[in-house]
Amino acid sequence: MPAAARLLPVKAQHIKQFRTESMPDCRHITLLFLALVMQATDLAYAQAPDGMARVPSGSYLPMYRPAEDSGRVDVPGFFADTYPVTNADFLEFVKANPSWSRSNVSRLFADNSYLALWQGDTTLGPQSPARSPVTHVSWFAARAFAAWRGKRLPTLHEWEYAARAGTNEEDASGDSTFLQRILQWYGKPSPEVLPQVGSVYRNYWGLHDMHGLVWEWVEDFNSVLISGDSRKNADKDRQLFCAGAATGVADPNDYAAFMRYAFRSSIQANYCVANLGFRCVQDRAPSHQVEYNR
Repeated sequence: MPAAARLLPVKAQHIKQFRTESMPDCRHITLLFLALVMQATDLAYAQAPDGMARVPSGSYLPMYRPAEDSGRVDVPGFFADTYPVTNADFLEFVKANPSWSRSNVSRLFADNSYLALWQGDTTLGPQSPARSPVTHVSWFAARAFAAWRGKRLPTLHEWEYAARAGTNEEDASGDSTFLQRILQWYGKPSPEVLPQVGSVYRNYWGLHDMHGLVWEWVEDFNSVLISGDSRKNADKDRQLFCAGAATGVADPNDYAAFMRYAFRSSIQANYCVANLGFRCVQDRAPSHQVEYNR
């Protein structure tokens, strides 16, 4: 049921409920006005902006977590782009921001592979169809695009929480068929020309292509970064290495999650990878707002 249908409409009978012999008419009008404002505000927060889907508040058990914390991570509700950012989307950004064109971008912010499949600064080409997800973009470029759109990159927790949804359930992380489908994609080489966005599947939250099309940047992609120096740190970091990597994880059988964490730990912010794209998110309601479908 749409969010609007779940809201209590303010009708004539509700005005009567406000009226009492001891309450002046001006107070009736004030209460009615406040009710209408609250209803409109809640509806605005319940409905996603165009091109985005609403992911409600929830929690999940992350794969890696501090040794002293064995609980779930709370994830506040947010809006997420329905599809990964496309070449056409990014072309619009580059035209508006020439400093992010292929010939002008600083190598501090993007390596030599930046927008490698484009034919020119503002020309896509046969290997970069307009409706295919943009790849060969750095973390810096993805963040700049998101800020230009008034959005941001998802956090690791937001992305992992939203990506656990299957086609018919909000958490399919225990579904072996769901996990096997992800692994099968991880095991396939990327095609020379990526399919259009929306070609894989739509999950429970209305998000397309969370798995099966491209990897996606997250804001804190290196939050579990492993380096040689980490071996000298405290005991809580030793679980990330060799055989110890499976110690303390939420689900040692979730090999797909292992691969995602390993991939994120292998890249740097200026890397531009052939099968790495991104999608944007946007903050939702203040914490006091009601989650209508929970």
